[in-house]
Parts: sequence; structure tokens; C-alpha cells
Amino acid sequence: MNTSGESIKCKIGPSILNADLSEIYAESQRLLDSGADYLHLDVMDGHFVPNLTFGHPIVKCLRKKLPKAFFDMHMMVANPVKWIEPIADAGAQQYTFHIEATPEPLEVIRKIKEAGMKAGVGLKPKTPVEVIVPYIEEVDLVLIMTVEPGFGGQKFMDEMMSKVQYLRKAYQNLDIEVDGGVGPNTIVKCAEAGANLIVSGTAITASQDPKQVISYLRKTVEDAIVNS
Repeated sequence: MNTSGESIKCKIGPSILNADLSEIYAESQRLLDSGADYLHLDVMDGHFVPNLTFGHPIVKCLRKKLPKAFFDMHMMVANPVKWIEPIADAGAQQYTFHIEATPEPLEVIRKIKEAGMKAGVGLKPKTPVEVIVPYIEEVDLVLIMTVEPGFGGQKFMDEMMSKVQYLRKAYQNLDIEVDGGVGPNTIVKCAEAGANLIVSGTAITASQDPKQVISYLRKTVEDAIVNS
């Protein structure tokens, strides 16, 4: 967790899950050129969630093409410890695992940090927010899923904002990330609840002007931070 006392900052991380994955490098570069602060890369293993995406070989190839980009790995996998070293070796800087995927979260967090990455912990919609409280001081961010993980393009779940509100009230300097159905129509709710790391997929990748969308998302969150 951010213990420096610095105020939270808004960062926008487009998810490339719904982009044209046959053009993954070009799409990633387009998003970075449009003002993205980082890339949110979804890894799914077909076990923790009923879908498959890509793994560390693709990440490693992307790293060669994008040496300066920040890779935020959303690891929707049943065995998060197994993939820590391969993902670190591929060049990722941040590894977010799901609290539901392991009986030993502290061990996962420790190994992520030993591998030289920042550690994040994610929460599925049906998991109570209190479950992650014992680990908040150990992680760099908390990810609140605003859809069921596994597929892009789902409808935003308004009721998840109570989790964000709870965390923001209790941990003023915590980086809180939201992911799922986030775009211009839902960003106000996310911002007012206290989220500062914004993952947005289709709303950005399908836009004819992703730069405008990213700018709007950023301004909405920054205004909320100033007024909080």
C-alpha cells in the first residue's frame, strides 16, 4: 500500500481484451499514444474463469516491442504462484491475483515482490470486501471487479461501488482499481466512490477517438479527487 503519505493519482489502463488481438502490438501502441498510463493485460487459464486468453510468451513479445510500457497483469488463474516467475521474466511490473484463487495470499504476495513486481489483489463481485482487509497493508493495489471476470463487454455492476467506498473511507492512500464495464457512462460512479485506477476495455478500444475517451475518464476522476 502507498505509505508515503502522497495523495492518490488517477491512472487510466486500457484493457486490450476486446481489441483486435491479431494486432496486439499495434493496438497497444495506439492506446499508449492516446494517453494510456499503463496496459491492463488479462491472463485467463480456462480454470479460474471459463475462458482462455494469452500467457507469458505473448507478454514477453510485447515487452520487446514496448520497452517502456507499464504492464499491469490481471491474473485470472487457478494457481497464481505458478505463473509469478514466468510473468516476471516476461517483463511485467505488476501482478494482480485473485483472493479466491489461493488459500495462502501472503505467500503469493511475498513471491510476487521477491520476483521484483508490484503486488495487487483482486476481488470477484460475490466476494465480501472484508476478505481482503488483512492483506491491504501488504499490497500495492486492490482490484474491485465490477463484472464477473472472464469475458469482456459485460454490464457494469453498480452495487460494487459500495466496496470501493468502504476501502476509500478506510484507506485514503490506497490505489483502488476498477475493472469491468467502465466507460464514459459509468466513470462518474467509479470516481465518486473513490476509484483512482481505471481499467476500461471496449469503451476505449472500440472508440474512433480513444484519446478523447481516456481524457474524459481522467478528468472525471481527477475532479473527484480534488473535490474529495
